Amino acid sequence: MMNEDRDSMQTRTAVARHNTEVNQSGRHVPINLRQSGSTPIELLISTRVRKSPYWHLSVEAGCWRATVYNRMYHPRNYALPEDGGAMAEYHALVNHVTMWNVAVERQIQVKGPDAEKFVDFVITRAANLIKPMRAKYVILCNEQGGILNDPVLLRVAEDEFWFSISDSDIEFWLRGVNVGKGFDVTIAEIDVAPVQIQGPKSEALMTDLFGPAVSDIPFYGLMEGNLNGVDVIISQTGWSGEKGYEVYCKDATLNAETVWYGVLEAGKAHDLMVIAPANHRRIAAGILSWGQDIDQEVSPFQCNLAYQVPRDKEGDYVGKAALEKAREDIEAGNSPYPLCMVGIVFGGEPVTDYANDFWLIYDGAVESKGSQGGNDAIGYVTSPWFSPELETNIALCFVPWHMKETGTALSLALPAEYGGERVNATIVNVPFRPSANPNSRDVKKANQ
Repeated sequence: MMNEDRDSMQTRTAVARHNTEVNQSGRHVPINLRQSGSTPIELLISTRVRKSPYWHLSVEAGCWRATVYNRMYHPRNYALPEDGGAMAEYHALVNHVTMWNVAVERQIQVKGPDAEKFVDFVITRAANLIKPMRAKYVILCNEQGGILNDPVLLRVAEDEFWFSISDSDIEFWLRGVNVGKGFDVTIAEIDVAPVQIQGPKSEALMTDLFGPAVSDIPFYGLMEGNLNGVDVIISQTGWSGEKGYEVYCKDATLNAETVWYGVLEAGKAHDLMVIAPANHRRIAAGILSWGQDIDQEVSPFQCNLAYQVPRDKEGDYVGKAALEKAREDIEAGNSPYPLCMVGIVFGGEPVTDYANDFWLIYDGAVESKGSQGGNDAIGYVTSPWFSPELETNIALCFVPWHMKETGTALSLALPAEYGGERVNATIVNVPFRPSANPNSRDVKKANQ
């Protein structure tokens, strides 16, 4: 029996060749378009993967599935499939209030007399425009203009910034940059771990926890707070498109339980549910996920983040020359990129779980080119899900630059678990549905 299983796996692997039709000439390492489905093996996770101070609390709250993010365990499901799964968590988010364990947003502190100058050199936006006790969504690029990370950047003091990072270990890169530059700063990860409080009832819950001053926090504003004796930083930010906050627990190794249980107790009056980070809602908001939608070989001009590259920023920064050259080429009608990101709606069975692969996109609707649509794959989906409000599947995806206009007809090859058929797709504007704070971390409507 074991030999038969091994033979079957080898056969599947041989059939699931890497798709080479999609033009990825701008990349050194192509996106893996091997449509091989789920992983039929047991994953070994040892002490090489960190447990956050909230990990045991997530397990206690019912976490039954996790991934690895920033070399840490990252909860991905609490509600069981028979209880509605991820879509039950979605319902709690858009109707009530939810708490997420997001300790994987590791906090990299840059502190010292040259903190502002150093930060200004590694981000594309102007650091001096971020005042103390304010934050911004920013990107850090390499010399070629590829996105290394897209954190929320908190300025907690005149001489202190926290990079609340996405899934790439930017601390080492920051240290390497400063070896050559010699700014008077210290760079280190600190023992601060956030939870996100997201949903329409989040302000009411946070007011119960921290008082009426919460209502005065502007979007991307910060406030100091204390929860049952634990000092925290509060920001009005989030990864959902709903009204929400993040609570950054200081000395988290010691204080995580106090913060977690404090939120749970206050949340009883507001129908609080502990859920995983809302991949389904952030897609609807057009919020990008580093490592899934973008990486170090994707330019901000490809993924509608051109607004992160201001024309009037003074001084040099990492990637500036490459980004300015790319903008000049685009404005001259000569895009340096074969693909760009768009949003699509598409048919088929509702997509209610994470995709195992980057699904392939074809030119033309199924009806316009026979039963199968176009024969050659031209792009791929990065983040698909079903939108209950729109009553259709939605996705972020990459298509050829010249095909990015809204209304363009495409087709999409669904995997076996969703019927395995080719279905129609249409390019639409992003975000797919309104957010509580428009233009927060969303994909803009046009490639600027």
